[in-house]
Amino acid sequence: MMRWQPPVDTSLASEVIGVALSSGADFADLFVEDRSESALTFLDGRVKDAVSGQSLGAGIRVVHGQRAIYGYTSDLSRAGLLEVARAVASAEQGRSGTVVAREATATAPGLVHPVGRYPGDVPMQRRIDLFHLVDRTARAYSSFISQVEVSLAETVQNVLIANSEGLHVCDERPYSRFFIKAIATGGGERQEGHRSPGRLAGFEFVDSLEVEELAREAAEAAVLMLSADYCKAGRMPVVIDKGFGGVIFHEACGHLLETTSVAPRVSILSDKMGQQIAHPAVTAIDDGTLENEWGSLGVDDEGMPVQRTVLIREGILESYMVDRLGEIKTQQYARTGSARRQSYRQPPGSRMRNTFIAPGDASLEELIADVPLGLYAKRMGGGSVKPGTGDFNFAVREAYMIRDGKLAEPVRGAMLIGNGADILMKISKVGRDLELAAGMCGSVSGNVPVTVGQPALLVDEITVGGR
Repeated sequence: MMRWQPPVDTSLASEVIGVALSSGADFADLFVEDRSESALTFLDGRVKDAVSGQSLGAGIRVVHGQRAIYGYTSDLSRAGLLEVARAVASAEQGRSGTVVAREATATAPGLVHPVGRYPGDVPMQRRIDLFHLVDRTARAYSSFISQVEVSLAETVQNVLIANSEGLHVCDERPYSRFFIKAIATGGGERQEGHRSPGRLAGFEFVDSLEVEELAREAAEAAVLMLSADYCKAGRMPVVIDKGFGGVIFHEACGHLLETTSVAPRVSILSDKMGQQIAHPAVTAIDDGTLENEWGSLGVDDEGMPVQRTVLIREGILESYMVDRLGEIKTQQYARTGSARRQSYRQPPGSRMRNTFIAPGDASLEELIADVPLGLYAKRMGGGSVKPGTGDFNFAVREAYMIRDGKLAEPVRGAMLIGNGADILMKISKVGRDLELAAGMCGSVSGNVPVTVGQPALLVDEITVGGR
């Protein structure tokens, strides 16, 4: 049960929306946000930084045809909200007709993601004890580990969304994310290993983590890459492992399926509905309903209950990710509960939530056995993507060569270079070991929590950058 009491009641919300509609807008909505956040960082055996803060504000949007006008304020008094409502209303003068807001009533929330322990209820020493344990465990793994950094970011975002169609709904979103970075040095070289799990949950998620195992994994990755040779460049088959390997689909393909790029036809996947855009082995899903997953919500930032959206089914494009403006501008695609924003300072846009390639039926060993000479990308890193086209390059943090269908020596410095639409057609086999990984996504409406994911999969051929 939510502990938050919204600072704007139903009556005031209705009054504000009525003023926003006063110049004849077709639609208006109000987004109220109360966010508390804290971050604790531990470096070299002691607390380095401890920061916390709270933000409170509201945004008001009016829609005229296909045009939206947005304003925001941190003043949630009646006078402050009405001032912004009048400002967005007066920004589009001269329209005829009057739209009357429906009477707002409290609306039942969407999915409820349970919270076990709120961050504010947990003593600070509990976090510090965990940090010490991670630090000791990582350093004990190898004498090559020269530095360990641990941090915990915790946020509770409460929102109220009301609109001119009578909606009045609240949503509670607690986020917890644990970061580990282990640095190995030796022979004039320096390599890093990372682990950063996150959930839409309270401190019970942190309590559930096997932090010693995560610390050893981060340390092992750093030490392994320290002694690895550089990867040789060329075109070859690549097996991309489960979890964060899904960042390639997210960045190079997922953004091309959001109506923020589909509606203005800047995406190469605009107007491809019902067409084959991927290998039949590929089914891709964006699902906001997964319980307590990092990218899940109760309702989206327009107040619509989230849903499971099949984007690609057996290679055929089945749906885009659609917000209200996307629905209006395309005039053919229904909303999918995909409207998201970083805070009250941004209007919503169509965005991903938990986006992943669905499981197939192969094992990782079977995928590797199909490759006479290629690369096993065990863990992906960051990269860059060209908007609209899906051209990408991504670093591989942990990699091994595959020789004669078996894992061989570790390599470093590998890059995967290609195009999102092209790689979709070259994913010929998909594993059955689906895993999701937490991340942050930046786009038109700011940075929002998302998960990426996939099982291990085989790309028949891709350009691998190296030496």
